[in-house]
Amino acid sequence: MRKPLVLFYFLVFYATAQLIWWGMLLIESQPDRKAMIIGEGIFFMVIFMAGALRLKRAFVREHKIQKQQQNFLLAVTHELKSPLASIKLAVQTILKRDLSKEQRDQFLSNSLKDIERLDDLVGNVLIATKLENLRYNFPKEQIDLTELVKNVAGRLQIHSCTSQVIKTELQSDIQIEGDRFAITNVVTNLIENAIKYSPPCAHVVVKLAAENGHVLFRVSDHGIGIDDHEKRMIFNKFYRVGNEDTRKTKGTGLGLYIVKTVLERHRAQISVKNNTPSGSIFEVVFPPTNTLALAAAEKSMN
Repeated sequence: MRKPLVLFYFLVFYATAQLIWWGMLLIESQPDRKAMIIGEGIFFMVIFMAGALRLKRAFVREHKIQKQQQNFLLAVTHELKSPLASIKLAVQTILKRDLSKEQRDQFLSNSLKDIERLDDLVGNVLIATKLENLRYNFPKEQIDLTELVKNVAGRLQIHSCTSQVIKTELQSDIQIEGDRFAITNVVTNLIENAIKYSPPCAHVVVKLAAENGHVLFRVSDHGIGIDDHEKRMIFNKFYRVGNEDTRKTKGTGLGLYIVKTVLERHRAQISVKNNTPSGSIFEVVFPPTNTLALAAAEKSMN
């Protein structure tokens, strides 16, 4: 990055110097046209510098995107290798050792969780690919959002702690219209992020309710939180909180980009705000797109 920029600045300096030199020669040869030559020279310099500035911005942006893509590939590789290694070790242990039924079931249960983790990763990449096509429309169906959130939260529940990690407050029979796979991915990413950026065994509160004619889905955590200047960038593709030197958590930088884009395609809105005393709250508002959602809203208000 540094060498190309040095070359770019050198070429700009050289072109500017040559322009000034030729302008001085023209003024010496045609002194009666001095005002016109200076005016045209200034006009040309403004256009040249504006073009050079835009070229530099495009170059820096392209370099940033390339670096993000490289980081993404490295992150995906790591995310794939970790569960695969865990599954391989579990299978080898089952095959080589005489284990009790409880031990074997535990290894199989852990392997299943790793497979689900791989499935989530593949799902993210698949949806991100679909979202690149602006004309792609998600297939719509009636979704029992209450059951969907319950299943995702149960699957992501951490059992290594004595206290409950994911606390759910789910209103029954919340129905929306949308793509089941995409909405499942949204719920999974939001809950998984809350767990990922929270201290061990910290509570993550997942709430689902119908309020004022809309369906409200909220995920609250007491993790590291998000700085105000980063809140408008976290939904960008490949963007991750922090920097590459200090970041410790796993991830590809696709999750919140997918969440934002999928919700926009479903005419839903997402916002992020600070939690008390620490952490973040991600809030999703689904519009009442069908009679089932309206019925659930009316039921909650009665």
